[in-house]
Amino acid sequence: MEKFIEKFAEALEREDEIKMEDEFRNYDEWSSLAYLSVIVLMDEEYDTQIEQAEFKKLRTVQDLYDACTKK
Repeated sequence: MEKFIEKFAEALEREDEIKMEDEFRNYDEWSSLAYLSVIVLMDEEYDTQIEQAEFKKLRTVQDLYDACTKK
């Protein structure tokens, strides 16, 4: 989980603390570029592809982590 948070923070270029219960869309760093970076992270690091409609349902950092590790 720590590795995921580290990679997620890197993808968003976020220096502030990230908690699993945070709603990532509320981060100041969240943008369309951040979205693409997270999609690449999920694909390259966790071999997880996710449809845009499914991604829209994800709200928290925990949701992202769960989506990456549900295999």
